[in-house]
Amino acid sequence: MRHGDLAGERVGVFQGGGLSSLALGVWLREQGADAHHYVADLGQSRPEEIEDLAGSLRASGLPVTVVDLRPRTAEIGLELLRHQARHDGGYWNTTGASRLVLVEQLSRVLRADGRTVLAHGCVGGGNDQRRFATYAREFAPDLAVYAPWTDPAALARFPGRAAMVSAVKDTGLLLDRGSDADRSTDATLAGASHESTALEDLATPVDDRSLAPRWSAWPGEAPAAARTVTVGFEAGRVVDVDGSGADPVAVLETARDLGAGHGIWLRDVVERRIIGTRCRGVYEAPGLEVLDVAWQRALEVCLDPRARELYGTLAPLLGAAVYEARYTTPAAVAARAAVEELVRPVTAVVRLTLHRGFARVAGITAPGVGADQQTRFGSGGNRWR
Repeated sequence: MRHGDLAGERVGVFQGGGLSSLALGVWLREQGADAHHYVADLGQSRPEEIEDLAGSLRASGLPVTVVDLRPRTAEIGLELLRHQARHDGGYWNTTGASRLVLVEQLSRVLRADGRTVLAHGCVGGGNDQRRFATYAREFAPDLAVYAPWTDPAALARFPGRAAMVSAVKDTGLLLDRGSDADRSTDATLAGASHESTALEDLATPVDDRSLAPRWSAWPGEAPAAARTVTVGFEAGRVVDVDGSGADPVAVLETARDLGAGHGIWLRDVVERRIIGTRCRGVYEAPGLEVLDVAWQRALEVCLDPRARELYGTLAPLLGAAVYEARYTTPAAVAARAAVEELVRPVTAVVRLTLHRGFARVAGITAPGVGADQQTRFGSGGNRWR
């Protein structure tokens, strides 16, 4: 779809405050398109930052609706944990999962508002353009999709990020604090990805000169005193993190703040991309990193060996499915259902000690723990029990 095809259409813009999506808003206004911006609150920023973004759009004459997608984002984020849906280097697929959430949830809002076109600002030919196209075919086959950076006219107007920054600033739009001409942060409640000119160079170390974390402290800046916290699981679900209660948003927010505050967050990887290339990225998911330490110990205690074996076979399949936008295909749905059944016995309370970049298991209580546990030294040291 090209800009000339937008005449007479009602465009719904997926807006998160990143540079390319804001530049899309500028471009559509210059074309005289009937465009409405849907600011998705995925938990990527503080509530006041979301409102400031929406306010800057309104002040610039761009219609806005803020949509709270934190509950669905948290739900999917905790599915990534249960399903161990990781990609290269073990990082959590929070960006791929957010594309599903955005299209699944916002397409309903666009349709209810009478919008006829879904527009997003993802880079032409990249992973996310493919993800949006794939999920749009499933969740919004009635909506046309406009991807501006495949439109030659839009590319001529914005040949690079520097031109985008200039236009966004001239329009008075509020740019996300993790995005500028040389870097980009894609964040949700569950985690954030960091890319930049510096980080594309594999010789660049990840430190405070090359990266500004979204939420997290560097391990050396974390408190000197360790902290012990508890994570509760019931029938394979996280039901509490140090007093959070079972609400998924509260669970992930509490886990995120704990991990971030104690410097537990960093994954520095070179990933294989959908489009066949490799690219270096840095990933920040403090909540999932903390929860995973507890989850792994609970699996060890609560699952039998054959269940663990099958679980370990299905997890990589689901990791690839999230990354490649195949999470709703029949194969992935079947694998997800199997994982949910396998983890049903996981009921436990795990104690963790958090300290300067590490989460360590401090203990676990669970029904049946010890029933088949061998001990020797507790029996005098010369025989097994």
